[in-house]
Amino acid sequence: MYPVMISSPRLALREFTPADVEQLLAIYGDPRVAEHMSFEPRSRDQVETTIAGVTKAARVDPRTEYSLAAVLPGDELVAFARLAIDVGHPLQNSAQLGFALRADRWRQGIGTEVVRLLLRLGFEQLDVYRIWGARSPMNEASAAVMTKVGMVEEGVIRGHLKLPTGWRDSVVHSILAPEWDALQR
Repeated sequence: MYPVMISSPRLALREFTPADVEQLLAIYGDPRVAEHMSFEPRSRDQVETTIAGVTKAARVDPRTEYSLAAVLPGDELVAFARLAIDVGHPLQNSAQLGFALRADRWRQGIGTEVVRLLLRLGFEQLDVYRIWGARSPMNEASAAVMTKVGMVEEGVIRGHLKLPTGWRDSVVHSILAPEWDALQR
């Protein structure tokens, strides 16, 4: 599915363009944002490479990667939103979500809206059965967002990511299509 455009009353998810480099750098280049991510703050060149990669992946058929710009009115980019279809086993029908919110927009409910839009995309447009996300054990804000949208904490993946500081665990949250449907009624 290309292009993707899905919105709520104050926020929209849209495809990235090369013009988004500076605004994405404000997210991915910020050490506060990268603190709980699986990477160090990114440079302008790295952000350009990221945008080139996600715009290329958006045109692959069948599409399995939905990396989208979360924008407020006026096209203010406030978050990187991602839904990746899990591929590998033919009976698997799940996707992993991820999001990174610009630090000056924390605690405004935007992260919750981003995740709800990703869930709508996955369940209502892509017909996924299970959507899951993994977070740093120290990222309580991410835990709160995933809980607020109805995701259930499943447990810990020990030694999940190798970071410059050593191995880090991840906490997994998920929601199933019937649970999402019940929340929408």
